[in-house]
Amino acid sequence: MSWQAEIEELRRREALARQMGGPDKVKRQHDGGKLTVRERIARLLDADSFHEIGAIAGKARYDAEGRMTEFMPANFVCGRGRIEGRAVVVGGDDFTVRGGAADAAIRGKQLIAEQMANELRLPLVRLVDGTGGGGSVKSLEVDGHTYVPANPGWDWVVANMATVPVVALGLGSVAGLGAARLASAHYALMVAGISQMFIAGPPVVARIGKTLTKEELGGAAIHARVGAVDDVVASEDEAFARTRRFLSYLPPSVDALPPRAACEDDPARREEKLIAAVPRDRRQVYKIRPIVEAVVDRGSFFEIGRDWGRSIVTGLARLDGWPVAVLASDLFHYGGAWTADAARKVTRMADLAETFHLPVVHLVDCPGFLIGPEAEQAATIRHGARALAAIYQARVPWCSVILRKVFGVAGAGHQNHTRLHYRYAWPSGDWGSLPIEGGIEAAYRAEIEAAPDPEAHRAAIEQRLNRVRSPFRTAETFLIEEIVDPRDTRRLLCEFANLAAPLRRPGPGAHGMRP
Repeated sequence: MSWQAEIEELRRREALARQMGGPDKVKRQHDGGKLTVRERIARLLDADSFHEIGAIAGKARYDAEGRMTEFMPANFVCGRGRIEGRAVVVGGDDFTVRGGAADAAIRGKQLIAEQMANELRLPLVRLVDGTGGGGSVKSLEVDGHTYVPANPGWDWVVANMATVPVVALGLGSVAGLGAARLASAHYALMVAGISQMFIAGPPVVARIGKTLTKEELGGAAIHARVGAVDDVVASEDEAFARTRRFLSYLPPSVDALPPRAACEDDPARREEKLIAAVPRDRRQVYKIRPIVEAVVDRGSFFEIGRDWGRSIVTGLARLDGWPVAVLASDLFHYGGAWTADAARKVTRMADLAETFHLPVVHLVDCPGFLIGPEAEQAATIRHGARALAAIYQARVPWCSVILRKVFGVAGAGHQNHTRLHYRYAWPSGDWGSLPIEGGIEAAYRAEIEAAPDPEAHRAAIEQRLNRVRSPFRTAETFLIEEIVDPRDTRRLLCEFANLAAPLRRPGPGAHGMRP
C-alpha cells in the first residue's frame, strides 16, 4: 500500500533533470569558460538554501507500455533561496538544453519566477544565458505553425520593476527576449569575455550586410559604455558577489524599508584632507570618488554605472549604517556638465531611490548642461528635462552638498527647490545663471568691442564681478543656508541620515520605475 515506487520514480526524474543537457553539453559549457545554471545558483545562494520549483518539468517520450524512454528538462531552473539569510527568488536559463531556445522552453517556469517574486515580495535574480525562451526557427518544424509574437510574462516584468529589487546577470550570448530581460532590471551586469548582448546575433545581422563577431556587435564593454547594462565584471563569481552586495542596501520590496547595518565608523569622523580637496583654481579638476569615500561609512560606497554617463558618479552607500543613494559630479568628464547620458543616469538613480525609499545625498559641482552641436544632436535637453522631472517627483529625503559650481538649469537641478533646502555649501562654492568667465562675452560684448584695449577691459569687468562672487555674499542674503567646514561634512550627512530614517515610508511610489 506504500507510494515508495512513485517516490523512487520522482527521484529518478529529478536526477535526470540535474543532468541538464547531458555530459557533452555540460562539458561544452565548461569549455566555454561558463558555469552551468545549477552551479551558478549554488554559488549565488547561501549553502543548501535553494528550494527548486518545477524540477521535473520538461519534455519526455514514452514507449508503448507508458515507460519514459527519453527526458529533456526544461531550459529554465527556478526557485527560492537565501542570500545572507534573506529570502530571494532566482531563475536561470540552462544553455545546455537547446541553447535556451523557445522549442525547449517551459514558459510557465519563467512566469512563475516573476510572479513568485512579485506576490511574495521577494527580490528577484535573473541568470540570463541565451535567448531566454525567445525565438528559434526550429520551432516552425516542431510546432507545425508560426505565431504572432508576444512577450510572455512581460506584465510581471513591468510590475516587478515597481515592486521588488531585480538583478539581471548576463552570463552568455544574450539575444532577443533574453536581452530584454537582462536590460529590464534595477541592476544589470555582464561578464567580460563570456557575455554578449544583442537584439539579434551576428548571423541575423549578417543579412543586412554587417559581418561582425559577437564581441564586435554586442560585447560587454560596448553596453557598459552606453548604459544598456550598469556594470561589467571579470568573472561569474564577481557577478554573484556584486549581486549580494547590491541587494544588501535594499528592502525585499517596496512594502518594507532598507535595513540599517552595523556601523563601526565614527559618525563624527573628520577627514583633514577635505579642507584642501577642492582646488582654489576654479579651472582645476579634482577626484570626486575619494571625497565620496571620505564622507560615507568606510568601505560602504558601491558604485553603479562607472563606464557610462561619466560626468555623474552614482551608487549606494551607508551613513551611520543607514543605506542612501549617492549622486556626485565628476569633473574629469566634461567638467561635470550633464550630458544626455549623465542625465539618463541621474534619472535612473533618482527613480531607484524613490522606488526603494533610499534618502539621497548629492555632492554637487555642475557647470550646467553640456553645450555644443554634439549635445544638441544627442537631445541633451530632453534627457535633462526628464532627469529634472525625476528629481522633482522624488519624495524621499534629499540632501545636497555644493562643493563648487552650480550653474544653469542642470545646476539648479541639484534638488527640488520647492522642498526644504536641506543642503550645505563648502567655502569653494561658485554659482549663478552661468559662469562669469563665459557670461562676460555675452553680457558685455558691445562694451568690450568698443574699448581701446578689449582684453584689458574684459579683465577689468571680470575683476569687478569677482568682488561679488564670494559665497559669503550669497549667505548674507540667505540664498544659501549654510556654508560649512568641509571636514564636518560626514558628521552633517550622518545627522541627515538619522533624521531621514523615520521619515521613510514603505509602500509603492506614485509611479513605477521603468528600465
